[in-house]
Amino acid sequence: MNLNKRLVAALVGAVAAPLIVVAGPAALASAHGYVNSPASRQAQCASHTVSCGAIQYEPQSVEGPKGLRSCNGGVDRFAELNDNSKPWQAASVGKTVSFNWTFTARHRTASYQYYVGNTKLAEFSGNNQPPPATVSHSVNLGNRTGRITVLAIWNISDTANAFYSCIDLNVK
Repeated sequence: MNLNKRLVAALVGAVAAPLIVVAGPAALASAHGYVNSPASRQAQCASHTVSCGAIQYEPQSVEGPKGLRSCNGGVDRFAELNDNSKPWQAASVGKTVSFNWTFTARHRTASYQYYVGNTKLAEFSGNNQPPPATVSHSVNLGNRTGRITVLAIWNISDTANAFYSCIDLNVK
């Protein structure tokens, strides 16, 4: 009897192991969201416009605690997003820019915020609702001209985290 139980347990393990290996990482990597237009730094990595490491495979995963002001959201393996010496392409824009978000997991949203340095340019409420597949915000850049970097933040209302995207712009 013990031999039959062991054989059944071994067969169950042999069938379940590949499913766990395949499904487990996919569930973890299915999150979350980033600015794809104008192309954020992680979008540029994903499209191979700029040579990058791990972020090229998961541009939607720059998630960290709310309140940060860094392009990598405090995630060490995405530190190169903070590297201003990389050849980030700056989109030519006017005084008002439409930032377009793409989401792969739609968390309930507290707000979206846009910063240049420590100056908040705009904030939009998410009304504690999950966003549609894409969201667009029109943001006035004020009197800024030349090259700037905008930090776009998606604040989640059902976790203590936010998602971060830096977008390089050349304001005409």
